[in-house]
Amino acid sequence: MNNAKKILLVEDDQDIATLLRLNLQDEGYQIVHEADGARALQQLEQCVWDAVILDLMLPGVDGLEICRRIRQMTRYLPVIIISARTSETHRVLGLETGADDYLPKPFSVLELVARVKALFRRQEAMGQSIRLESGAIASHGLTIDPLSREVRLHGESIELTPREFDLLYWFARHPGEVFSRLSLLENVWGYQHEGYEHTVNTHINRLRIKIEKDPAEPEIILTVWGKGYKFATDKPESAP
Repeated sequence: MNNAKKILLVEDDQDIATLLRLNLQDEGYQIVHEADGARALQQLEQCVWDAVILDLMLPGVDGLEICRRIRQMTRYLPVIIISARTSETHRVLGLETGADDYLPKPFSVLELVARVKALFRRQEAMGQSIRLESGAIASHGLTIDPLSREVRLHGESIELTPREFDLLYWFARHPGEVFSRLSLLENVWGYQHEGYEHTVNTHINRLRIKIEKDPAEPEIILTVWGKGYKFATDKPESAP
């Protein structure tokens, strides 16, 4: 168990927490459970974690505030939100706050386990890619630094959620290639499920708002009708 991924499970429903803990432990993960938001923050400050599974409605400190605190840390820490708040507004708010994934209750425990596995696979693949291509990508006025996970547009810092960064970085690494929504789910999210294709649309729309001159007429992330999306290739600069 020394090499087991260490996950902090923050959930105040004891029955749900027990079920998740047992199933995740069966997969070889090391699980520490906290039911109180304030105690969860103490755990985050005192220990090094590989991921956090986080309920939103908690005693002490709510889950959104915990997610905000996590994103203020220097070390990137994956977060999956699980919540009874099932509206699109809450889902978008959770993702915008910095969660990597959002799973509304009630959910399949097997699906949560699959998403945890996908999260770690994607993180490992991204880490390998960064080690191989440690240089920043510059295109369309964007500078994308995979090491610091920072994005600048014409020199100005752009605030992206973790998933928005991963999506933009994937596109920028494959200019001109067309990706379907299912393909993006598999390569960026780490899983493929037709029921979640709308998630890709939502993230692309929010990404366009942040990086395009006119999100309604995008010039960077283009829609290829009937096929998917692609990152436009840079136009060659005119010779002096």
